[in-house]
Amino acid sequence: MTLNWMFFLNSILLGVGLAMDAFSVSLANGMNEPKMRRRRILLVAGTFGAFQAAMPIAGWALVHLAVEKFNAFRKFVPWIALALLLWIGGKMIFEGIRDRAKPEDETVDARKLTARMLLLQGIATSIDALSVGFTIAEYNWLAALIAAALIAATTFFICVAGVLLGRKFGTWLSWRASVLGGAILVVIGIEIFIKGFLTK
Repeated sequence: MTLNWMFFLNSILLGVGLAMDAFSVSLANGMNEPKMRRRRILLVAGTFGAFQAAMPIAGWALVHLAVEKFNAFRKFVPWIALALLLWIGGKMIFEGIRDRAKPEDETVDARKLTARMLLLQGIATSIDALSVGFTIAEYNWLAALIAAALIAATTFFICVAGVLLGRKFGTWLSWRASVLGGAILVVIGIEIFIKGFLTK
């Protein structure tokens, strides 16, 4: 895997797409705690970033050995990457459009954010990222770690912005964020699929 500008761009865009669920939750957290302190904001964003980085690495580790062991399986990677990202992205777009029709009070959890709730939010918003590990299965360990770090950093800054925006503007952005994130993942899936065929 060549660490060129396209690799870094794709990793950042992947981070943007994956972070949209966490961004939506961060908006709600900011709305629920309008006086959230800076340290707590960083904790919330850091938790989401850590989970968004850990899940792709876990997925990469699970499938990397299989891809290396069964070399003939490599030709299916673009197809599987396309299917996974279309599914994840399509699901996010559907949920964003569905949430648009919900009353505002149904999209915001007014309970106080505890450590347990934050961990559950981190898992819930990053579980789809486990599948993304398959789309980077052909990366070597260094490229996978760099991609995960970029995803984490991107998620961190997006979630900080989410909390701050949530405190100021409420949750009207949340469904738009989900649709945008889903669209980005769909585009990346198509790009990986096309590149997989062009490089054969």
